[in-house]
Amino acid sequence: MSNNTSVNSRWSSNFAYILAATGAAVGLGNIWKFPYIMGENGGGAFVLVYLLCILFIGIPVMMAEVYIGKQGRSTPANAVAKVAQQNGRSKNWAFIGAMGVLAGFLVLSFYIVIAGWAVAYVFKSVAGDVTAAGGDAQQIGELFSALTSDPKQLLAWSTLVIVGTVVVLANGVTKGLERVVRWLMPALFVLLVVIMLYAAVTGDFAAAVSFMFSPDFSKLTINGVLMALGHAFFTLSLSSGIMMIYGAYLPEGTSIARTSIYIAIADTVVALMAGLAIYPIVFANGIEPSAGPGLLFVSLPIAFGTMPLGGIVSTMFFTMVVVAAFTSALALLESSAAYLVERRGLRRNVAAIVAGSGVWLLSLGTIGSFAGWDFAQINAGAMGHNFFEILDYLTANILLPLGGLFITIFVGWVIQADSLKHHMGLDSKTFQMFSKSVKFISPIAIAVVFLNAIGWLSI
Repeated sequence: MSNNTSVNSRWSSNFAYILAATGAAVGLGNIWKFPYIMGENGGGAFVLVYLLCILFIGIPVMMAEVYIGKQGRSTPANAVAKVAQQNGRSKNWAFIGAMGVLAGFLVLSFYIVIAGWAVAYVFKSVAGDVTAAGGDAQQIGELFSALTSDPKQLLAWSTLVIVGTVVVLANGVTKGLERVVRWLMPALFVLLVVIMLYAAVTGDFAAAVSFMFSPDFSKLTINGVLMALGHAFFTLSLSSGIMMIYGAYLPEGTSIARTSIYIAIADTVVALMAGLAIYPIVFANGIEPSAGPGLLFVSLPIAFGTMPLGGIVSTMFFTMVVVAAFTSALALLESSAAYLVERRGLRRNVAAIVAGSGVWLLSLGTIGSFAGWDFAQINAGAMGHNFFEILDYLTANILLPLGGLFITIFVGWVIQADSLKHHMGLDSKTFQMFSKSVKFISPIAIAVVFLNAIGWLSI
């Protein structure tokens, strides 16, 4: 067993880090979740609140996580312990990092199943199954139901996603993770631009722009504000171990503040572009913008079946979704693989296989939830009625917000202000803004979201 308690890998450049971290942040949350929750909460008003939350909460919390990783130069739990000891505090604060790695591991176990749906839709689009329905809502609905209720299909597609993830991570940070992200992120952007231009030409682009950027605050509830805050927090891949481990690989001299802002901007631009790619098609085809989670896998395929070049556009669209999901899957598994290398002395390729195998085994619970397997049907009341719903509730409502809350308390109140200011490289005015955010604004906002999510605060 190795006693090594630091990571030696580094990103080859700041640009490589920004690409990788943006790839981690850009995922199903941007392309699947953001458009439908924006639709459910009134469009423009939700977008405005979301952008404010990114600015005043998301970016400061990301900076705090990256700081911990860069200072600790270790996997999340060790990094927090090291930073705590550097500031004369107990190494027991390590639980924050461990909680993040656990949350990322659990999220990935159901994330690969949903990513598998997108992979399946790429093949179904190529085969003509999506457009063969000719826009028939019943046929498209049956296509989706047949996929999500068939355990063999779900197992095959989710296995393909995790095997691909393991193969990339087995080659290390620079030769695996960084090399793949350097290709995939530009490809994602190009696909998104092409689909957005197509939507602008064939769809109702004016209606989409009006819906997204003309705030109607009468349609925004308090719960919608909390949802915007929660999504701003989660879309940046915070409190899941990702930004700490990516921060540990940062080259010396990198500006934490500047790179965090770039990543947040890139992530937000992709989310807004996804809306501009989806909503012109939605409005042109009379689809409800508040169609919910089925917007991506049911509502849009109905539209693709009636559009010119629908088969090609459908294939490109779901390829884009797969790319976004895959870059996030790489990030979610990285902390677990790095932990096995650092703390258990495993070789990189073995660590990737072991971590990936654990995720795959846990994913059987989510597959069983959709396929109706008895062992996965668990009635836990408010937490859900199957394995997947309970796991989703635990991660989204408990582990991730609690992790974020503890991170802000740790960086805002435990770390010495002089040390933090020095290593952040901020001027006095900017540091004061950052400090007030992590000490007061972020923890209060996260606590409100957390208490509302678990039903202890009814707003």
